[in-house]
Amino acid sequence: MTHVSWKARELAVGELAERSGVPTSALRFYERQGLISSRRTAGNQRRYTRDTLRRVAFIRVSQRVGIPLARIREVLALLPEERTPTRDDWARVSLSWQEDLDGRIKQLERLRDHLADCIGCGCLSIDRCALANPYDRLGGEGPGPRRLLGP
Repeated sequence: MTHVSWKARELAVGELAERSGVPTSALRFYERQGLISSRRTAGNQRRYTRDTLRRVAFIRVSQRVGIPLARIREVLALLPEERTPTRDDWARVSLSWQEDLDGRIKQLERLRDHLADCIGCGCLSIDRCALANPYDRLGGEGPGPRRLLGP
């Protein structure tokens, strides 16, 4: 393991990968997507400020709870550049996602509660689905699992 001094202002892509546990290919992808940024040295090597470690951790946690990269990018744009975000910065960001997460929780609860009977009517119907969706009425609303995707 490479030791990076806590005094170091910048990290090379390999150092950032090692410290964050994220492969260099993913870091380059995040940069192409506008989620993180770097500067280039005279030798065209990437250098990341130390606050990028927290941003990468935030991206990974956000992805784990199912937040799309486009939404992550929007929220990261609210954070200050060139300094480590404060606790207040993160609190503001998390507030903006509470409604999204509440909706995801409700959708997962519906999935859990109806998973044994069917996959949501409209696709992969089973023999008991005639009771929950007679004459495939939900199929008329469009493709996919209508009961689970709806409000």
